[in-house]
Formats: sequence, C-alpha cells, structure tokens
Amino acid sequence: MDLSTATTKLQALRRDMTGHTDRNDERRILDLLEGATSEELNFLLSNVDLVRLLSDLDDRLVGPDHHTALLDLLCKRRAAELSLPVRASLATALQKGATRGQAEARLRDLFLGLKGRELTGFKNLLEAGGEYHDLHKLVFDDVDDVAVRTELLAHFQREAQAFPSGENKVLSDIDDTFFANWVDPRYPKKTVYPGVLAFYQELDRGPGIIPGRAGDLVFVSARPQDPLGLIENATLDSLSKRGVPLAVMLSGSFFYLLGNTRIAQKKFENFEQYARLFPEYGFVFVGDSGQGDVEFGARMRAALPQAVRAVFIHDVVATPQSKRDEWRAQHVFFFDTYVGAAVDAFHAGVISRDGVDRIAAAATESLAAIAFTTPAQRQEREAELTRDLALANSLPRPRTV
Repeated sequence: MDLSTATTKLQALRRDMTGHTDRNDERRILDLLEGATSEELNFLLSNVDLVRLLSDLDDRLVGPDHHTALLDLLCKRRAAELSLPVRASLATALQKGATRGQAEARLRDLFLGLKGRELTGFKNLLEAGGEYHDLHKLVFDDVDDVAVRTELLAHFQREAQAFPSGENKVLSDIDDTFFANWVDPRYPKKTVYPGVLAFYQELDRGPGIIPGRAGDLVFVSARPQDPLGLIENATLDSLSKRGVPLAVMLSGSFFYLLGNTRIAQKKFENFEQYARLFPEYGFVFVGDSGQGDVEFGARMRAALPQAVRAVFIHDVVATPQSKRDEWRAQHVFFFDTYVGAAVDAFHAGVISRDGVDRIAAAATESLAAIAFTTPAQRQEREAELTRDLALANSLPRPRTV
C-alpha cells in the first residue's frame, strides 16, 4: 500500500464527513470506498469514526439510498477483504444506537461470512472491548429478530462442531470470590484475595506447555444491568483498577437481586446464553459459598457435564468437610485459599504444575502485604496458606529428559 496515497484518501474521507453531509458528499464517500484497494479500505475504516460514517449516509424518500449502499458495500460485497479487527469495529458500530432490521441483517452477513477459527477470533474480538457493548448484548439484546438470532446461533454451533477450540472460558463471580465484599469477615472489606489474579491467569493459560489464547475471563455477577450499562461499565472499571485485565461481564437484574435461588437462576440463564455463543469452548467457574454460586455451579455441571470442566467454590461460610467431600465427587471443589484451589485445578486437569507454583508465589507475596484488622486474623490466614502450600509442594512434578 502506498501510504501517501492512502493518507490523501483518508483526508478526503474525513473532509466529506465534516459537518452536514449532503447527497454529493455521500456519493463521494461511496466512490472513495468503492475504489479503494483492500489495504486502503482497511486503513480508511481503521482511522475514521465508523458510528459517524454509518450515520452520515442516508436513505431518502426521494433520491438515492446511500445508507443501504454503504451497508451492502461493507458488509456483503467487500466484507471478505476486511481484517477481523476492522470487521469487529464495524459490527460494534452497527450495534450502537438503534439496531434496526437492516443493521441486524448486515450483522448476520458479517458473522455468516466467517467460519472455523476466524469466526472464533471474530467473536472474541467483539468481547474484548472492556464495556457492555459485547457479543452477549449484541446477540441476545440488540438483535430483536428471532430468525436472525436463531440463524447466528445455529452457525456458531455448526462451526464449533467442526472446529472445537480445546480451550476454556473462565467464568467468575465478583463479591467474596475476587475480593471480600459481602459475607466474608476473614479479610478487610475490598481486599483482593491473595493469588486470585494468578489463578485466573493460569486457568486462562490452560494446562498445556503452549499457553492458550489470553483474554477468556468472564465475570458472572448478580449486580443488575441498567439500560445504559452504567453499572456494568463501573464494575468493569473497578475490576480494572484492581489489576483485572479486559474482561467480559454477564450482569444480573434488579428483579433477581434478592435471594440466592433467584441469583443462581439469573446467573444460569446468562450462562446458558453464553455457552450458546461459544459452543467451541469448555468452561470453568469460580464462585463462593455465600450467594447462590454452589447451586449455580451444580446446574452448570448438570446442564453441560462435558463442557463444564470444574467448579471452584471459595468457602466463606465454613462448610463442613463432609459436605465438601460430597460436592467434590461432582467436580465442585471448595477451597479456603487460592493455593488450595490451584491444587484442585491441577488434579482436575485445567492448570499446569508450573501454574500451581506461580499461584503459590503470588498468594504468598499478596498475603504479606494485607493490613489485617487484628494479629489473630493474620495468623489464621497464614495458617490456611501454610497448609495449602504444603499440599502444593507435594504435587508431582513432570519428569525432565
């Protein structure tokens, strides 16, 4: 690509998009995009506001249907030339605002034009924005046409059967799982649990020598979703400030906010939908024993026993050992520290032996930095960690050649 020529075309495109865009401006925009090479087209679409571009071109009662022509150009005739990031940006631009029937049909075209690994990559890009305009919202909220949604989900299922990912999506609760915030009196409020971030990373990395694709962390929360996504975006921002990389969030609702059974029901409905978006993946869930997560995890396992590889429950209500053992037989593992969770995750085959060591080191360092309320509180947490570190150290190591 000649960068000078592409830059000149970009300047012309931006000039025609400035201020009010009349039908002559719109025609020039269409001609410019139509005449661009594949590399130029990707360059241009990567460097303009796609939401603005889509809104600038109109269909008229009398006159040319430039908006329809633009959608046809980008989503059908030249869609195969678009890189996955540009295609994802275009899909997000179509998603924002009112997603009318024509936009839904073009979104369908963007998905159906991809297969196998490319489709998985496209879906993951739509999840990677770090705000509530994600794939889940697009398919189950913004797309109103049931026929379009059904077609998309059937396409996802067909491609998953032909091209399974072999990796896991990591689903996690937030309160009393990621940080102490609801029931757990053992740590100061808002304390991020020692080793939890490393645990997420190792579950995402997987058990193999070659790390899996990073970025498969999804928070399943009882926190309600408002129409503008303000609560969800604020929660994601709060998680980011506490060291969580870009993540996806499946929110609850005000109706389901009270009562563990209701909370578990909403989380399960979200999980069922999410599993239909990513049928090529397995799933691991991390929750706690204080707010419906045990029930939720058990329902996940019952619904998709082959896909849900393990459920890890941070025990904040002192569950008796006999009850823990009953759940363990169902691949629902209760734990007191994230080192203990790592030991069970290794036995379940979802993290590596080296991953256990990395979690142990992170938990040890993090615990030392916590300002506990009393010396007794620190001593109790250190005793738990010491016990689980001994279990981790006793795990067999892979033989070296």
